[in-house]
Amino acid sequence: MEKIKCICIMRELFTALSDLESRLMDTYGVSLNEAMVLCSIGNERVSAGVVIERTGLSASHASKVLGAAEKKGFLTRVLGEQDKRQMYFTLTEEAKNVLTRIKDHGVEVPDVLLPLFKEA
Repeated sequence: MEKIKCICIMRELFTALSDLESRLMDTYGVSLNEAMVLCSIGNERVSAGVVIERTGLSASHASKVLGAAEKKGFLTRVLGEQDKRQMYFTLTEEAKNVLTRIKDHGVEVPDVLLPLFKEA
């Protein structure tokens, strides 16, 4: 593949992800990264390390997203019982409601991303 064509395809993907994030924000009030964090926590109590592992976010970026989600009232942060330096996160009822709405109603996926969602 030509190098310039690769860059153009990446631009299209970036634009599609930006559109998807806009739809998530407009419909559910969450960014794409916040939605990924909420999904990665689900009904569990998890550490930031688990969120990082499940989302692929860098530690610093995950910290910012966790902070933003907490500020929106989506997360509860608790200290570890054995190691007080360790933080654990759980979803609030509001976050669980957002996830349920996303699961029930979905979000319109841009056409360029649709092949990624087809079952193999």
